[in-house]
Amino acid sequence: MKITVLAGSPHRNGTTSVLVKAFTEGAEEAGNEVTCLNLASMNIHPCLGCDHCRQHGGVCVHRDNMNVVREAVSQADLVAFVTPLYYFGMSAQLKTAIDRFYAFNEELRSSAKKACMLAACADDKSAVEALKAHYHAVCQYLKWEDAGAVYAADCAVPEEIEKSRYPEEARNLGRSIG
Repeated sequence: MKITVLAGSPHRNGTTSVLVKAFTEGAEEAGNEVTCLNLASMNIHPCLGCDHCRQHGGVCVHRDNMNVVREAVSQADLVAFVTPLYYFGMSAQLKTAIDRFYAFNEELRSSAKKACMLAACADDKSAVEALKAHYHAVCQYLKWEDAGAVYAADCAVPEEIEKSRYPEEARNLGRSIG
């Protein structure tokens, strides 16, 4: 199975990087092919809502790195969304990429894909409820199967998450995909 990881943290070695590493290891152990895109290091502009893409066969007015994301997501059997929790939601980097799915919605909605969510936050588990709802709404809209999630709560720094049960949960989620 082809997996595309959309890593949405602006911190290359932050808490979610621990989850990405563990998830990727588990997925590769299970024989999956994993492509990881670090969205913060890519040049991706926000959707303007101009409908240029609707009038031009899915071609966006922006000329940026979203074409790389689009190709990787289009080829994937599963898309793993990874984000730190920022103000009860996903990071701007991940949200910007998801907003740009608009240009190829029909393609995404007509393909049988799966998705999973990996998130980390310094707050307790109740803080992720809005993120969970958003993730489930995206899956429902795109008609993608929810393959699972890991919400790593009470982990403000990588050292805390490394000592927690969450890397093993992420590894097991990766192993379960196939």
